[in-house]
Amino acid sequence: MIPLRSLMIAVLLCVPLGSALAMGSDKPPVEEAAKQPADPNYALGTQAIDKGDWNGAVAALTKSVAANPKNADAFNYLGYASRKLGKYEDAFAHYQKALALDPEHKGAHEYIGEAYLETNNLAKAEEHLKQLDKICLFSCKEYRELKARVAEYKAKKSS
Repeated sequence: MIPLRSLMIAVLLCVPLGSALAMGSDKPPVEEAAKQPADPNYALGTQAIDKGDWNGAVAALTKSVAANPKNADAFNYLGYASRKLGKYEDAFAHYQKALALDPEHKGAHEYIGEAYLETNNLAKAEEHLKQLDKICLFSCKEYRELKARVAEYKAKKSS
């Protein structure tokens, strides 16, 4: 027997769809977020990253995060482009913002770990490697890449 509460929840979840169909629509209501146009500055920023245009990426992604300060991906890529320019203070700030918005952001953990290695802070890089190990469960690309970078760093330091 289905508990009454579960049945009520199921009925309530179907009401909006049923209402939309009853009004002559053959599609469920569109979410507000889906109606929003894609962020052109985010797209320009990621295209600039693909081309290695770090200054262009920073310019576009700075506009993107100003327009959408809750976009962890944009902050992560802004950190990446800043790091590629050697602006580590900015990079760390952007990665931290991405992680504050999404503590399990795999890309931000990988990239901040790489930035720590580039600034000779192995301990902090390994902290982010441990975080990725917890987040990924059965491994993931970001974990494997940071693990390889940590191994390279250690091999270079020991030789």
